[in-house]
Amino acid sequence: MFNAEGRGGPRSKMQDGNRSARESVQTQSESPRLSASLRVDSEYHDAMQPDVTVKFKRLDERATPPVYCSDHAAGMDLYACLPRGLITTPTVLISHGQIVKIPLGFAVEIPIGYEGQVRPRSGLASKHGLTLPNTPGTVDADYRGEMFVALINLSPEPYEIQHADRIAQMIIAPVTRAALVEVDELSPTPRGAGGFGSTGR
Repeated sequence: MFNAEGRGGPRSKMQDGNRSARESVQTQSESPRLSASLRVDSEYHDAMQPDVTVKFKRLDERATPPVYCSDHAAGMDLYACLPRGLITTPTVLISHGQIVKIPLGFAVEIPIGYEGQVRPRSGLASKHGLTLPNTPGTVDADYRGEMFVALINLSPEPYEIQHADRIAQMIIAPVTRAALVEVDELSPTPRGAGGFGSTGR
């Protein structure tokens, strides 16, 4: 399961005892308003607990596993693994308009009924014009090959990717499969066949 590592070192028994004492005093003196706030926080924390397990296999010992970099992040950051495969240098310079497949050095097993959606990182896209030409990319549940991220540079300036740089993010999302039924007619709507721009600016 992909999780961000915990922060801080181990607590002593004295620290645990002091914490318990403080919590006891707080519980006795807290107002109904504070109690409601704590209850909401607890429910939100429970709702954010992982409810699906994604297995990963490291294909390169230098690979960085995906990580949620904040408590409530929707996506796991993905890190470049360089040099690897066709890329024989520790850095890659992506020129304007160029598309480069960056290896990540691991493979994943996403549970049936889910997909991995690979998306750009907002900072790279807004500051440096670095994005994905197929965004969002899809990682299917039956794919077992190495993970790659295809990057395109839309800025006029070249951009350098180094080993362990965060280059994209992946969201694990449920998949809905549809049954396709051929019919002679489709139900009418006020919009009809109006396509691009038909609803105005």
